[in-house]
Amino acid sequence: MKLRTHVVASTILLLATLPALAQQDGRKHIVIGRTPAEVAKSPWSDAVLVGNTLYLSGYIGVDAHNQVPKSAEEETRLAMEELKHTVEAAGMSMEDIVKIDVLCTDLSLFPPFNSVYRTYFKNGFPARTFTGSSQLLLGAHFEITGVAIKAGK
Repeated sequence: MKLRTHVVASTILLLATLPALAQQDGRKHIVIGRTPAEVAKSPWSDAVLVGNTLYLSGYIGVDAHNQVPKSAEEETRLAMEELKHTVEAAGMSMEDIVKIDVLCTDLSLFPPFNSVYRTYFKNGFPARTFTGSSQLLLGAHFEITGVAIKAGK
């Protein structure tokens, strides 16, 4: 019983200090389009802003019903729109993205992915990897992650 009381007390102390730790290290967690109940069940943030650097979680292209579209182009567009929306919510633009990583379950979809992807960048492209993956959540073909850096901060 004594050990259990100590663990509970330590956990309460740790939880009480978490907001202070988050403020001290300058992290801002970006969460978009989820209810508080969904956020409580979801062990991730859409992005984390540390100083002038934004770390973006993985985005898949699904519609309002969480369904993957039949077209690779539409799936890419939906994923890129979610990524863009998150970048803008952090006060940045697509031009601030410096690195993109793409997981893809079918490498023959490289051309249709690129046809949509290229429309999101006007002044040069971020560094990028495009890697094969055997499976992604919800049957998606693509998952896109990235890093953005706001210049001048």
